[in-house]
Amino acid sequence: MHKKISSLSRRNFIKGTSSLMALSTFGAYGLDFANREKPLRVALIGTGWYGKSDLFRLIQVANVEVVSLCDVDQHMLAEAGKLVALRQKSKKTPRLYANYKDMLAEKDLDIVLVGSPDHWHALQGIDVLKSGAHLYLQKPISVDVMEGEALIAAANKYGKVIQVGTQRKSTPHLVEAKKNIVDAGLLGKISHVEICCYYHMRSNKNPPVQEVPDFFNYDMWTGPAPLRPFDGLPHRGWWRAFMEYGNGIMGDMCVHMLDTVRWMLDLGWPKRISSTGGIYVQKNGKSNIADTQTAIFEFDELDCVWNHRSWGTSSDPEYPWSFKLYGEKGTLSGDVMKYDFVPTGKDQKIHGDVIYEREQYPEDLTEKGIELHAAPATRAHMLDFLAAIENGTQPIANIQQAHISTASCILANMAMKLERPLIYDQKQMIVMNDPEATKLLQRSYRKGWEHPLPEMFR
Repeated sequence: MHKKISSLSRRNFIKGTSSLMALSTFGAYGLDFANREKPLRVALIGTGWYGKSDLFRLIQVANVEVVSLCDVDQHMLAEAGKLVALRQKSKKTPRLYANYKDMLAEKDLDIVLVGSPDHWHALQGIDVLKSGAHLYLQKPISVDVMEGEALIAAANKYGKVIQVGTQRKSTPHLVEAKKNIVDAGLLGKISHVEICCYYHMRSNKNPPVQEVPDFFNYDMWTGPAPLRPFDGLPHRGWWRAFMEYGNGIMGDMCVHMLDTVRWMLDLGWPKRISSTGGIYVQKNGKSNIADTQTAIFEFDELDCVWNHRSWGTSSDPEYPWSFKLYGEKGTLSGDVMKYDFVPTGKDQKIHGDVIYEREQYPEDLTEKGIELHAAPATRAHMLDFLAAIENGTQPIANIQQAHISTASCILANMAMKLERPLIYDQKQMIVMNDPEATKLLQRSYRKGWEHPLPEMFR
């Protein structure tokens, strides 16, 4: 029988181990990145909210010199330059670039972080690899399946490390849940999984068309995507309202939870993917992403079911963005803040909470827009990335695993559009027995931009 852990002892255990984990973080990989003699030269493409957040976490755990920043918004870029100068050891303001290709042409970078909108991830990621730098790429890695295949081919050609920002794999309390509950066999056989997001995160505005401000290069921001009439700065959330730049809530939120489930259960490609949904409720705004969607990712003797609604209430208010693993011996629920194991028998329930590192990193408390709960996970993710670079190994969120999670969500959207299940064959890079769906694996790029394909890197 599993040893019982009372809620009180559990809380005390967390308090004790959180400080221990913080103190031993650097030693976890046998390397002290913070006291590295020569700083790693780092750059960031996309200096918005999450790009800066990723960069600041890297500054916290490693001896780096941020030498370059790039953004098409000159106001945002200038502000980022000042903030980085305050945060890094040298206190130097990085070089500022309006065009990322000019920045990469310097060829003096060890690491480049890409925090731009989704429609830029594949192109900018590939160009980073070509420049000779290692890549930290925000999720999802692509907006179509062939972009992801091209990224894998480029990674193989240039031999650089890619860490993708699916940092649930590095979230301390979820790492603990995987080890002590899933891997320990407390769930027994797992044959059903539910993942969901019920956040009211879909913008439903109707802003008027307006003049593009002189400090913002809208043409370059749009890049390979369709050029929509300009109706305000797209930063933080407005661009996510459009399929032109991403894959909706499916591509933004499902990718995290599907990736987490696949990691916890050691799952590869889904055997088949189906989905239904659309804009059922929020019909008054410009947004063209689904406000309601269900998808089924089928694995061997296991169905993983996704649901999102950007309206109404959550099916479980305690877990509005989460995963639930249903095993014959119990159920494990988890999210970015906590986990709960409920056994089917008389064993005691087990609860775990997010670990913060406020004492070790007090600057977290004054950083604008920081997700405090995610900061320790991102720091651990950065350390794993650095260890992979140092040791010549694959990081935990490597490009192949990220491609499976990203492409599966893209295929779910395709299945919703086509109203039929899809089976993707990565070896042939086709949707089996479905020429129409296979054509949708590659989006059309705007005139003047070339879509990357895997054969370009072989």
